[in-house]
Amino acid sequence: MKRITKKIGALLTCVMMAFSLAACGSLDSAANTSAPADTAKTDTAKTDTAQPDAAAADTTKTDTAKSSYKIAVVPKLTSIAWFQRMEVGVKEYAKEKGVDAFYTGPSEGDGALQAQAIEDLISQGVDAICVVPFSTESLEPVLKKAKEAGIVVITHEAANMQNIDYDIEAFNNEEYGTHFMARLGELTGGKGEYILTVGGLTSASHNQWVDAGKKLQEEKFPDMKQYGDKIETADDQSVSYNKVKEALTANPNIAAIQGSAMPDVAGAALAVEELGLAGKVKICGTSLVSVAGKYVKNGTIDTISFWDPSLAGKAMIELAVKVLDGEKIETGLDLGISGYDKLTLDGKVLTGQAWIDVNKDNVDDPAYNF
Repeated sequence: MKRITKKIGALLTCVMMAFSLAACGSLDSAANTSAPADTAKTDTAKTDTAQPDAAAADTTKTDTAKSSYKIAVVPKLTSIAWFQRMEVGVKEYAKEKGVDAFYTGPSEGDGALQAQAIEDLISQGVDAICVVPFSTESLEPVLKKAKEAGIVVITHEAANMQNIDYDIEAFNNEEYGTHFMARLGELTGGKGEYILTVGGLTSASHNQWVDAGKKLQEEKFPDMKQYGDKIETADDQSVSYNKVKEALTANPNIAAIQGSAMPDVAGAALAVEELGLAGKVKICGTSLVSVAGKYVKNGTIDTISFWDPSLAGKAMIELAVKVLDGEKIETGLDLGISGYDKLTLDGKVLTGQAWIDVNKDNVDDPAYNF
């Protein structure tokens, strides 16, 4: 009997609590709502207010995701002006966009050292690696490893690589290479022998430039001829100077030099001047005003061409972010960076329109003095 009474009491208690809760709910509702005629208005206002809040939450979430990305930029080597300029772009991008982007790599041009730097980045678990390969062959295995680890891989000056997401080029490499040879053919009257220099025999873009130049020479300037094999300079001005001087000493018929690595034409110009051949041996190639400008001003070098390495660094990182965000990569892509705002896509290669020519006429333009 006691047990039954206990159960009935408990049941009554539950019922009373339920009524109390319902009553509280009604009082709360009454306190928080206006007259029935205003209910729809109030509900609509609540709904309208909720939408921007949700959008703001999504934006915050996206911004937080981007700021959490860890992106490494690995140049061919860190010790020359070209890639020091790229470091400027990496730091600017990180500051402007709030992305953890940083610059690291070997101080000398060596494929094995660059591969080791990338191995270290894989161990760190970075989200993306942006690399300018010194040797594409040396990096294929380690970049494959990076891809297998889920790391986004973006290259620059490496249109022939396979184990990447995308390669981004500042311009069409064949057009860039032929415009040097076209100028040299004009300057020499289409006669004489010429030297071709590259930073490395496995440097993809350098070889595209000189191969395209040679092809144009054979088609348009049949009385010109390449002297010897391509000269490999290891992206080192002193190596270029020594090897070019040796070639010029051995062969007085050399009339022109097309250089590829940034220090090449400066080293060649010094050799030409020391041998008293300034004005006789014509020089064109890739360099920076800060490195080769004085030789352009005095006429030893006719033309240097380049693209801004700082913008190339920013373009690589921005492309990596877009891939990480799952955005569609296609022809017409705009990275919001000068020269990389109307990209064309062919396979894995994106091509911009970013090269600049400098000669006596514009060498003093402060916009190019970096």
